[in-house]
Amino acid sequence: MVWSHGSPDFGGMSGIVVSGAGAQAVAISDRGFWATGRMIRNDGVLTAIETTGFGPLRAINGAALDGEDADAEGLAADPDGGFVVSFEAFHRIRRYPHIDGPALGLKGHADFPDLQNNSALEALAIDGQGRIYAIPERSGGWTRPFPIYRLDGSRWDKELKIPRRERYLVVGADFGPDGRLYLLEREFRWIGGFSNRVRRFVVEGDAIGDEETLLQTSFGALDNMEGISVWRDADGRTRVTLISDDNYVALVPTVIAEYLLAGE
Repeated sequence: MVWSHGSPDFGGMSGIVVSGAGAQAVAISDRGFWATGRMIRNDGVLTAIETTGFGPLRAINGAALDGEDADAEGLAADPDGGFVVSFEAFHRIRRYPHIDGPALGLKGHADFPDLQNNSALEALAIDGQGRIYAIPERSGGWTRPFPIYRLDGSRWDKELKIPRRERYLVVGADFGPDGRLYLLEREFRWIGGFSNRVRRFVVEGDAIGDEETLLQTSFGALDNMEGISVWRDADGRTRVTLISDDNYVALVPTVIAEYLLAGE
């Protein structure tokens, strides 16, 4: 389905969190805006989304973000009820007790300033212990694994790595209700468009394994999907919600696609 809103600043969605057993959504854009919506369903199937709020993400001092400071890419729900957002260009992670309020500073990893421009902290997830996982879009080589930067309390580590498969790049991540890490990736071809892939992993200590590919779309089947949220519906089934970045092209819609995990 399509999520639309009258503001010319609406679009470019790069992260999404679905809550309330599929009743609410929060999304962020790569131009530094947030949007909230009420998800309307018929027998569990998403039929429409009604925008309930829209505005700029804010800096620590409360000012609206702009310029290179505004490129928000990853979104995760904080255990305290707020949100955590990762940014590119000025590579950083910020906490938002309220998505429409000022940010709180969060210590970064020493690698962050040197990450590749426009390909840095693309994916963000928080596990059941409240640890933050940040994954860059590119690994720096076709056969080099994607590093995972993990914040546990005040300490960062970089022990975990995700194997890189084919030419897909990381664009989103989330921990599902099963405790496993879900990774959204995409590949683009000038002839064919986008292909989207979802892989799932088990994270145990400093090891990551049990890799599964749950979804791999044909080129052109979906748009530029950049955000992922994994959640449980009222019947206890696991659903995966994806949202697209329309790149602010007038004739390209913001698309939401949902999947029900097979066998659940």
